Amino acid sequence: MILSDGDILDRLEDGDLVIEPLDDPEIQIQPASVDLRLGRTFLEFQRTNIPCIHPNSEQEVEDYVEETVIDEDDEFVLHPGDFVLGTTKERVEIPRDLIAHVEGRSSLGRLAVVVHATAGLCDPGYKGQITLELSNLGAAPVALDPDMRISQLTFTELKSPADRPYGSERGSKYQNQTGPQASRIGGDREFGGEQ
Repeated sequence: MILSDGDILDRLEDGDLVIEPLDDPEIQIQPASVDLRLGRTFLEFQRTNIPCIHPNSEQEVEDYVEETVIDEDDEFVLHPGDFVLGTTKERVEIPRDLIAHVEGRSSLGRLAVVVHATAGLCDPGYKGQITLELSNLGAAPVALDPDMRISQLTFTELKSPADRPYGSERGSKYQNQTGPQASRIGGDREFGGEQ
C-alpha cells in the first residue's frame, strides 16, 4: 500500500517516520509524496588525470571527486551531459515497515534533469540525508538553487516489518550519511570488503 498525504502526516506525527527539517508541510506534502529540497553540497567528477574508475579501489575517490559548496544565494549550474552527486537538505528516518522511493519532480524532468541513476530506494531502517545522482540529459545548462524542491519521496508499506533493517547491525555503508557520499562499492564482499 502506498501512503497518502493523510497517512504520511499521521506517521510524521507519530514520530516513527522522520523528515527534518520539514519547513513547509503545506507545500512539501503532496497527495501521495513529500517534496525534498536541494542541499548546498555537491560532488563533481573530474575527468582529467584518471584513466578510469575502478570500483574495487576506495583510495581513488579523492582522485576523481571534488566537493563544491554553494553559497546560500548562489546556484549550481548543471551542464548538458554532467553527472554530479548532490544531497537533500532534509534528513530522513524510515521505519522498519516502510520503504521510500526517491523520484524526480516532473517540472525538472521537463527540463531534462534527472535525480537518480539507479539509487532510487531508501530501505527500511535507513537514516540520513539522501544522495542524489543528478544528470542533465538536455541540450541547455540548468541552474539549480539550494532549497529548491528537487525530488520527492513516496512510501510503500511492507506486508510485515523488515527483520533485518538497514543500519549498523548489517554494516550498512551509508547509514547516517550527511551530504552527498561517493560510492563505497570497494567495501563490497566481491571486492574484498565485508559487506
